[in-house]
Amino acid sequence: MERIYEISARLTAELDAPLRRYLYDQIAWSDRLIMIKGARGVGKTTMMKQRCKENGRCGVYASLDQLFFNDHTIIELADYHYKHGGTHLYLDEVHRYPRPNWEQELKNIYDSYPGLHVVFTGSSLLHLNSKVADLSRRVAVYDLRGLSFREYLNFTGNYGLEALSLPDILSNHRTSAAKISSQIRVIGEFEKYLKKGYYPFFMDSSEFTYAQRVERLVLSVIDIDIPAITSIEYETQQKLKKLLVVLSEQVPFVPNMTSLSRDVGVTRNQLMKFFTLLSEGAILRTLMDATTQPKRASKPEKILFDNPSVMQALGIIHKTGTVRESFVASMLSFAGELLAAKEGDFLLDRTYLFEVGGKSKGFSQIADKPDSFVIADNIETGIGNKIPIWLLGFMY
Repeated sequence: MERIYEISARLTAELDAPLRRYLYDQIAWSDRLIMIKGARGVGKTTMMKQRCKENGRCGVYASLDQLFFNDHTIIELADYHYKHGGTHLYLDEVHRYPRPNWEQELKNIYDSYPGLHVVFTGSSLLHLNSKVADLSRRVAVYDLRGLSFREYLNFTGNYGLEALSLPDILSNHRTSAAKISSQIRVIGEFEKYLKKGYYPFFMDSSEFTYAQRVERLVLSVIDIDIPAITSIEYETQQKLKKLLVVLSEQVPFVPNMTSLSRDVGVTRNQLMKFFTLLSEGAILRTLMDATTQPKRASKPEKILFDNPSVMQALGIIHKTGTVRESFVASMLSFAGELLAAKEGDFLLDRTYLFEVGGKSKGFSQIADKPDSFVIADNIETGIGNKIPIWLLGFMY
């Protein structure tokens, strides 16, 4: 048990991360059971270590893939920590716990140790199973995303820039953009962000090593995270990778399920499952159209990569139009339900219609449509319903 405390003390003491992510101050840390979900590499571990460091000796951090947990349970650690005056327990990568009953254990800890606060992280693929332990009634769940453009600027320049709500951006974008662009050369910085800015580890990576790390991250989702969540064979893992290669040559596009199934060598049902796994693993983003019935197994209307950094790792960052759409979808999805549009590119909350393009993009494709906006690249400020693309990166 002492080894866990030694590792925790060393990791928190050596932590050099003075800047906090947007989610840090949104979490109600006083809650007794908190889950932080998110894609691999977005900073869940760093956030937990930051909070654990603030707790001092009252908190302990443990990654659940440590060998310790092959012979010991979470409950054993919680009991020891509680009896020795501990008040906070930080458990990383719960999906890597070598026992299948982590939900039951966390429920028992919640019920049996009323003075203990537990924070745990899990893959974006992870779903709480209410039938197993009814943990969902007890836990507060938060989703951590990759860095926004605003966070990237604050991390690189310590500007102290505040987030803007989508209504603020839509109604007051000209004033906000003018104020920000008077301080920062936003177009050049935005280009840098698209190449290497979504994952926090950009801070200690060159552009080349950043792309390598993102590629390893993508492979780890397939080779490690997905098998930790669901039973999957080696051959299926290879076909998931093949699907990414096929899509990298085509996105964004409306998928032809028959030809895509043939190219990858799987059935239509398997292909639908692949889309689900890669979307929940934050590698792909699949969008339905407004006519799709909820809970009905329908093919996606549009497929994109989750964020531009994934495209960089796959060597397709040069596809400017696709990169734009990937970024816009990544940001708009934070604001509400995002759908593929029949006219225009994206429909948000079945109300706001967005068309994405370059500097000269006009309104011809969405003319006379209510609540419609053009999101334009390579402009510092917009006019009317034409909004600079980079400003969408200020929503969190």
